[in-house]
Amino acid sequence: MAAGDRVTLPGHVQFGDELLLGPGTAYRWRTLTGWEETPGLDSGTTARADAHGAFPGALLAQPRTITLDDIVIRAPRDQLGATLAALNRATAIRDDEQPLVIHLDDRGPLLVFARVLRRAVPVGVGYRVGTVTGAAVQFEASDPRRYSVAEQRLTTSLPMREPGLDWHLDPGPESLRWPLDFGAPGSTGGLSAVNEGDADTHPTVVFRGPVELPSLTNLATGAAVEYDLALTEGDELTVDTAAGTVTLNGTASRLYTATARSVPEQTFTLCPGTTAFAFRAAPGAVDPRAAAVLRWRSAYW
Repeated sequence: MAAGDRVTLPGHVQFGDELLLGPGTAYRWRTLTGWEETPGLDSGTTARADAHGAFPGALLAQPRTITLDDIVIRAPRDQLGATLAALNRATAIRDDEQPLVIHLDDRGPLLVFARVLRRAVPVGVGYRVGTVTGAAVQFEASDPRRYSVAEQRLTTSLPMREPGLDWHLDPGPESLRWPLDFGAPGSTGGLSAVNEGDADTHPTVVFRGPVELPSLTNLATGAAVEYDLALTEGDELTVDTAAGTVTLNGTASRLYTATARSVPEQTFTLCPGTTAFAFRAAPGAVDPRAAAVLRWRSAYW
């Protein structure tokens, strides 16, 4: 199932595949903290030894903690146990992160990957009639950035010239009638990706064979990911810039094939706005089956 596939209204919160909170559900929340706030920051700023002030250092965001407070749970008295069991099952302690999608307003839903840190279900007098008040669920997202739910995708082939006009046509008047046929447009090998958010985002790059020495270069900065290997038809080299991994056909690591001009994968990011890229390969490589695929989500603080 797709992340957030059940989120349809402002106020909806979906965690994983099972749990939906908000309008039209048995779980109504009243307070949300940690979502619109910036996450905590680790500052690399160091004090000056011989003057006032400090040398500004890098600011690195800490994990994002998100808390749904004042949750009211209502169900028929004979179904309250099953309703709470569903909540407990969806918020069980586990090591892996799951998609957490929150839709607050007209901006639409945003996504983080998180796991549950705490679940509180107070038992009071209302419990006997099918009502629980003051419940809470707390999540932690190791990546504090919030992402668009929809993943964007662009594909390009290697640069190829247009075939041009066939000058060996019959010179009769019908052969050069406008519009002239210059053949199918060639490929530039270019990609233009738009990060609509306000935070850098890590794309996934997939190179498809047949191609040798595939690379993708940021035309604004010159930063590139490039790998000294030959991909045959059907091969896929996947570069996960968030995880910093390079895998061939989903299993075998090929991180060691990065060339000297290739930047560390985790530094290859999309800044907010539009970024232009160029797909290139070894000199003379023009196979039209070769391709580069760029996948990303816009990222927000």
